[in-house]
Amino acid sequence: MMRHKHIRSDATRVVTPARVTRARARSRPSGMAAGLVLGIMAASLTAALSTTALAQSQFDVPRKADSNLPMLLQADQMIYDNRNNRVIARGNVEIYYGNYTLQADKVIYERGNNLLKAEGNVRIKEPNGALINTNRITLTDDFRDGFIQSLKIVTAQDARIAAARAVREKGDTTVFERAVYTPCKPCEDNPDKAPTWRIKAKKIIHKKSEATIEYRNATFEMFGVPILKLPYFKHADPSVKRKSGFLIPRYGNSDDLGTTIETPYYFALAPNYDFTFSPVYTSKRGVLLKGNWRQRTRNGRYEINLAGIDQTNKKTGFSTSDDDFRGSIDSKGKFNLNEYWSWGWDVTAESDDTFRRFYDIDDVLTTDRVSQINLTGQRDRNYFDMRVFHFGGLLLSDNPASESQVLPVIDYNYIFSDPVLGGELSLDTNVVSLTRDGGADTSRIITEVKWRKQIIDKRGQVLTPFFRARGDIYDVSSNFVDQVSGTVFTGGTTTRGMLTGGLEYRYPFVKHTANAAHIIEPIAQVIARPNASSQFDVPNEDARSLVFDDTLLFDIDKFSGYDLVEGGTRANIGLRYTLQRYNGGYVRAVVGQSYEIAGDNYFQTGSGLENDTSDFVAGLYIQPMQYFQFIGQARFDKDDLSLRRTDLAASFDYGPVKSSIIYASLDAQPGLGITEKREEIQTSGSLQLAKYWSLVGSSRYDISGSQRIEDELGIRYADDCFALTVTYNESFIRDRDIQPNSSVMVRFEFKNLGAFDLNAL
Repeated sequence: MMRHKHIRSDATRVVTPARVTRARARSRPSGMAAGLVLGIMAASLTAALSTTALAQSQFDVPRKADSNLPMLLQADQMIYDNRNNRVIARGNVEIYYGNYTLQADKVIYERGNNLLKAEGNVRIKEPNGALINTNRITLTDDFRDGFIQSLKIVTAQDARIAAARAVREKGDTTVFERAVYTPCKPCEDNPDKAPTWRIKAKKIIHKKSEATIEYRNATFEMFGVPILKLPYFKHADPSVKRKSGFLIPRYGNSDDLGTTIETPYYFALAPNYDFTFSPVYTSKRGVLLKGNWRQRTRNGRYEINLAGIDQTNKKTGFSTSDDDFRGSIDSKGKFNLNEYWSWGWDVTAESDDTFRRFYDIDDVLTTDRVSQINLTGQRDRNYFDMRVFHFGGLLLSDNPASESQVLPVIDYNYIFSDPVLGGELSLDTNVVSLTRDGGADTSRIITEVKWRKQIIDKRGQVLTPFFRARGDIYDVSSNFVDQVSGTVFTGGTTTRGMLTGGLEYRYPFVKHTANAAHIIEPIAQVIARPNASSQFDVPNEDARSLVFDDTLLFDIDKFSGYDLVEGGTRANIGLRYTLQRYNGGYVRAVVGQSYEIAGDNYFQTGSGLENDTSDFVAGLYIQPMQYFQFIGQARFDKDDLSLRRTDLAASFDYGPVKSSIIYASLDAQPGLGITEKREEIQTSGSLQLAKYWSLVGSSRYDISGSQRIEDELGIRYADDCFALTVTYNESFIRDRDIQPNSSVMVRFEFKNLGAFDLNAL
């Protein structure tokens, strides 16, 4: 027991100081001092917990504290007023219980009517971090109904509510009178300055059972200036992640669609699935209907998106569809069968090629449509992947051969756990069945066994011998035309095999200096194999692209797919230099060349590998500091060192400046269907103009065709609770009913309320 000095009177007893007194919440008050302390412990704490329900951070009613938990009371002075049947704690009063804290200058417990009053600098801290500040709080005995005067609340998410008075009614509804709500933090230099935005209302009503917040006679203010009067305004409780109701509408205007208004409505049907219905009114085309269904299950998730329109005035513009109805359906999903196996899909079906781009469902630069279903398994050293594909081109220039189906493609990889001859042995298998519109149907099975072993001698020389054995079986349904030579081949069953053996040699030289490590590493590789005599006896479906650069220099087979096979004896020689600074920066440079020593050369004209001596390839990778990075890759003509291909990329992010640039230049490659030089540049960046203001922009330009592809320029304001972005965009894409277009997009983002988009053109 604590020792106290007592000042006695007939009606009042004062105990001072009263510090660090512990009690149990289920103790009952009595006439004795100890009993009164326990009583005020229970009453004070329970009342404090109940009061937090008046102004939870997101208007959630907190759970009742466990009455069996210990309680802690601290105060400078305890007064037992027996005449008025009350107990008073005065001076730096602190009550702790169940992760809740109540602080006040004075706390009064009236035993007669079971009321608890906290006065003077009342501060309540909840377990979730929310803070409630008020001058006075009064609660009834059951702690359900009460009111707070001069209320101020700071939520765990930094939202703020101030009210002259708050009343709790029927344990379910809280009414804030003469209230202000804002999620904006006060200005550090001037706390009395008006926030970026706030809502003032005569009444703010929170209904817990409905999870809604209503505003009566409200005014929406920006920077202290009234913007909009709202006699009635209602939205979902911000703590509720999912609730049925209208989402923020979107407005726009364009030459193709006219005025557009989209008004989404969200249906929170169950905790694990929902639906959003989004009708879009267009003044020139009619009403576009969109819907999004999402669902989670125990082992995965999926969603379905629908869009369709019956064009009311289609004759005013060119359309790729012969019917008035245009629409699409797309769906994605992924499910786990067990810890090793999963399956999923990504499928889109549409009425015509331009529908989704014309109505801004897809990006206007989308050129291909790929749908697929997959089954994947991975365990230890095994990997299995099976996919069913449908490929389709979306451009007017596409021919019927652009449409194809793969039913299916299977990839299987297995790495043997035990070494074989001291090296790693693996098995790869690929199975494909492809049907092409306007072309031959092809089925194939390819199996390849791979072995490699790394040997490091005492001098640091690295020798890597390797061996591969591959067997192919192709079945082609009909005659086909070779993509390169134009020769017509007869369909049927074709088998082919390839044995490959080789050796790679590396000898890294390392030098350490005061600030960095330098590594110079010559690399030589020799690969021996017979000619691929049946190279063009099968259609080339998956090896139509080839980018010969430093990353491909030491590949054993440089073709991009299975249908073309590299044959003959080849040597690859290169030099790699690495500078690794101890502070994290690095520079890496690679240069090399490839040589066909014996056998036939099957590489296409313009690839850089079509001659016995290849073009030179080089790569430069620089990151001297964290905020700057540069990548450069180039191919130089073997005779005059003229540039045949260039790929450059750089990014910079330091202080107020963020920027990136990508440049690509490629000479004609007739063997790959590229008949003329291609050159393009893309840039993007942002500049921080002030604390909250920044300038953003991007551009994409076809240099070889002297054609702008897409430009964008915008300005953005963003603080802790509000963002405004104004963006001007120009697109120069032409494809049937898709024409060059310009627009101004205005986007407002209000913390805890949502975003609002306005397309001004």
